[in-house]
Formats: sequence, C-alpha cells, structure tokens
Amino acid sequence: MRTGTGLTEKNLRQLLNDWDPIGVADEVPDEYDCMLAPLLGMLRRGADQAEIAAFLQTELVEHFGLTPSTSEPEAVATRLMALKAEDA
Repeated sequence: MRTGTGLTEKNLRQLLNDWDPIGVADEVPDEYDCMLAPLLGMLRRGADQAEIAAFLQTELVEHFGLTPSTSEPEAVATRLMALKAEDA
C-alpha cells in the first residue's frame, strides 16, 4: 500500500498551496480549502481536465478576484489529473 500518494485532501491542499495563486499560502495555509471539497467531488465523479481547469478559472475570477492566464488553471488541472491517476 502506498502512503502519501493519490487523491487525498492533504495532497490536494498541498498542490493548491504549492500553486498559491494569490501568494498567501505561507501565512494562511487553509486559504484554498474552499476548493477542496468541490475538486475532490469532481475528480471522484470523473471530471476531465477541461472541467477541472474551468472550475479553477472560475474560482480565481469569481471568488478570488484575479485575472489569471488560461494556462495557470490548465497546468494545475494537469497536476490534479496526475494525482488522481495515482489512485487508479
């Protein structure tokens, strides 16, 4: 059994904090927790990379008030899909 790999809340939080689109994860490590449950649900339901990227883009714009390039959420979606693949 592998430990510390795959689709877990802890690993997803770490990925989001590593991304840290607003630059506060060092001071506020739970800043992106609002995205944990929706992302875990989407991934477990079989959402594809485009759906994950669209969700992240919407969160950045509507929730965090950012104007990210499309490549930012796409790159994180790619990493999320790789994390999900570790569960397979």
